[in-house]
Amino acid sequence: MEFLVVCLVALAVSGLTLFSGFGLGTLLMPAFALFFPLEVAIAATAVVHLANNIFKVILMGRKADWGVVLRFSLPGALAALGGAWLLTALSGMEPLVTYSIGDLARQITPVKILVGLLVIGFAFLEVLPRFASLAFERKWLPLGGALSGFFGGLSGHQGALRSAFLLRCGLDKEAFVGTGVVSAVVVDCVRLVVYGVTLSWTGLGFSAGGIGWLVVAASGAAFVGAFLGTRLLKKITIRTVQRIIAVMLFVLGAGMISGLV
Repeated sequence: MEFLVVCLVALAVSGLTLFSGFGLGTLLMPAFALFFPLEVAIAATAVVHLANNIFKVILMGRKADWGVVLRFSLPGALAALGGAWLLTALSGMEPLVTYSIGDLARQITPVKILVGLLVIGFAFLEVLPRFASLAFERKWLPLGGALSGFFGGLSGHQGALRSAFLLRCGLDKEAFVGTGVVSAVVVDCVRLVVYGVTLSWTGLGFSAGGIGWLVVAASGAAFVGAFLGTRLLKKITIRTVQRIIAVMLFVLGAGMISGLV
C-alpha cells in the first residue's frame, strides 16, 4: 500500500510543482509520514526531493538566471543548516502525550506539533488569493532565500516562499522554473548533509522493513512526473488543484498535531 500511495503522490506532485507554489516536499512528506516516523519521512522526502530536482535541473537548469541563483541560494544554504539542526534537535525530544485508540498507541511530540502547524500554515497561505499574487522586490532576494532555506531544512516547506520571492525578478516562465530548481538543489544538498550527520537513518536502508526501495521508486515516479510536467508547462492551470491539496494538507497537519499521523 505504501508503494502505491507514495509513488502516485510523487508522480502527480512532481509535475504540478513545476508551476505550483506547493513543493514536492510539502506534499510527499505527509505521504511518507502516513507509514513511517516523521523524522524518517522528512529525511526520505529530502532524498527524493534532491533526486527529482537534479532531474529538473537537467531538463530546465540551462534556463536559470545565475545571478538570481547566487543571491537567493547562498543565504538559503546557510539558513537551511539552522532549520535542519532544529529538526534534529526536536526529533530527539520525548513525547508530550501518549494515548491509545484501541490497540494503536499514538504520541504527540514536539516535532509533530511544529511540522503539523507548518503544514497547516503553508496550506492556509496557499489558498489565500492575496498570497497567490504576493511577490517581493528583487532587493529582498537574500531574505527570501534565508526564509525558504530555513523552512526547507526544518520541514521541507521551501517552494511557496521561493516562488513568492522569485516572481518579481523579471524572469520568463522557463527561467523562473530553472532558477527555482537550481536554488532548491543547493538547499537539498545542505540539509541532507545535516540529516546524515545528526538524524538516525534507521529504517532508511534496503533491508527488510527499510524504505530504501520505496525512496528509489518514489524518485522514479517523480522523474516521470517532472518530464510530463515540462510537456504541460504551457497548457495547464492548477488553482483548483491547489485548493484541493490545501484541504488535504489541513487534514494531514491536524493529524500530525494530534498524533494520529
